[in-house]
Amino acid sequence: MKSRRLFFGTIFALFSALTATVSLPALAAEPYTAISPAQPTDDPAKIEVLEFFSYGCPHCSDFHPLLASWAAKQSGDVVFKRVPVSFGRAAWANAAKLYYTLEATGDLAKLDGDVFKAIHSERVNLFDEKTILEWVTKKGVDPKKFSETFNSFGVMSKVKRGDQMAQAYKVSGVPAIYVDGKYAVGGANFGEVLANADKAIAKARSEKPAKK
Repeated sequence: MKSRRLFFGTIFALFSALTATVSLPALAAEPYTAISPAQPTDDPAKIEVLEFFSYGCPHCSDFHPLLASWAAKQSGDVVFKRVPVSFGRAAWANAAKLYYTLEATGDLAKLDGDVFKAIHSERVNLFDEKTILEWVTKKGVDPKKFSETFNSFGVMSKVKRGDQMAQAYKVSGVPAIYVDGKYAVGGANFGEVLANADKAIAKARSEKPAKK
């Protein structure tokens, strides 16, 4: 009995380590702060909002529904993008591969919230390829197509690029919001972060060249 308790205790501790966030980002007293150096965006004509996150982060899980609702209400000049990061963790790298694979197969919109729920509420270990493949298959995803995409050069390149971006932005914890490659958004809670993101977007919009 003692050895059985030790076994399950070890498994729980391992799972907790996989899902624990590195740390919440240090939230600035100001609504947003300028980052240096500023980072390039994909389309200078648009206002790019980035969320650095991980499926393994419980704070990201809590933030997700609020952020998704906020992003859906943005005007046409705002482009919202999510960047899964690994912070050098193999488990989180697999979680990032899961995100990009679901995006590539067209299943992200359907299963995005379910991934967070599976990890943080149902305690499904979606950090190794075998468990991930079993889970997505149960969700109706084509396992052959998923597996090929999961291990593709394109997905691996996106994961690497995401980690490079996190380093360039000096991301130390997730979730973290950045606006137009210029501003790191702060706030005392998630609602305040989103309100401050609106302020940073307004600031970035005022800095765009006037349309002729």
